[in-house]
Amino acid sequence: MAIHRSALVAGGTFILVLGALGAIAFWPQGEAPAAATLRSDDAAIVAMGAGIYAAQCASCHGANLEGQANWRERRADGKLPAPPHDASGHTWHHPDQQLIDLVKNGLPKQVGDVPYLTDMPAYGGTLSDDEIVAVLSYIKSRWPIDVTAQHDEMNARFAPQ
Repeated sequence: MAIHRSALVAGGTFILVLGALGAIAFWPQGEAPAAATLRSDDAAIVAMGAGIYAAQCASCHGANLEGQANWRERRADGKLPAPPHDASGHTWHHPDQQLIDLVKNGLPKQVGDVPYLTDMPAYGGTLSDDEIVAVLSYIKSRWPIDVTAQHDEMNARFAPQ
């Protein structure tokens, strides 16, 4: 009976994780308001974002956006370590609005409030929308030119026609 219960729990957990990943992969895209577009070309916004990143993000994601070690492997508590935000990570694989929503509302909101173990808080009550755009603009400003170009192309693909 214990084996049967363990199999049910494992199966249910697998389905929740699979659903969460699917929700992220197929996140509906809409037109982001102009204020919600990352501005990695604006020195003042990037400078503001650098300060916010140092104060709010660097303790987990690293001073150089390197993330935590083994960021793709769950820890004993079931949580994934903080991913890198440099070109080696997956941040640039997501359009601006999804990144903004993730920082503002947290990952559980992105996956339909499915229980999801994470240390990443929702910053909507801590940072303003402009501050969230600034920190993400800072992160984007640190990507190599080819990665930035790919991110810009992806944003263009998700823009309404």
